[in-house]
Amino acid sequence: MLHRELIPAREKNSRRLMVMLHGLGDSIEGYRWLPEALDLPWLNFLLVNAPDEYFGGYSWFDYPDNLAPGIRRSRQALFDLLDDLRANDFSADQITLGGFSQGCLMTIDVGLRYPHRLAGLVGISGWVFEIENLLKELSPVAQQQRLLATHGHFDAVIPFAPVRGQIQKLKATGLNVEWREYPKAHTIHGAEEITAIREFVRAGYLPDSKVKV
Repeated sequence: MLHRELIPAREKNSRRLMVMLHGLGDSIEGYRWLPEALDLPWLNFLLVNAPDEYFGGYSWFDYPDNLAPGIRRSRQALFDLLDDLRANDFSADQITLGGFSQGCLMTIDVGLRYPHRLAGLVGISGWVFEIENLLKELSPVAQQQRLLATHGHFDAVIPFAPVRGQIQKLKATGLNVEWREYPKAHTIHGAEEITAIREFVRAGYLPDSKVKV
């Protein structure tokens, strides 16, 4: 079972949840700032550690070589996590799944295969693994999933142009993808990107009139 930590929403009894997946070598500790930055008082946060130790942090899969075995194992672990959340009163359509870098890859990989519609998918500065296989294995609800993908023009870790091409390919299949690009490196681009993420996450819950906007 993946190690995780729940940061409760400021508004008690909320069952709205964002699950956040870190990047290579990072951990839960790298995203404790996120709840305050997004400033959505009705949103719980579940911060999750990847399964493999990596230089003081954790990794979702081996990188840069032999990615596939770790990705498949982490995919199943995240399916199990989402199933466990659903069994504990977090319905799928109230869960937003998000991640940075490796966590972005896992978000897209899992979110478009998971058989239940989520509130949204947020992929930051990552890429799509084996895109042709993913398109063959889309879940029955993949066309209903909302995906926000963001990337930086100056990303030296995961180059911008190939990722933009992958996102265009996803969009061409009719998937509901929102693409944002920023003059940034391999990081989160301050207030502008945070605002885009906040608005995307919030929009996933707007059909519920109880959400305070």
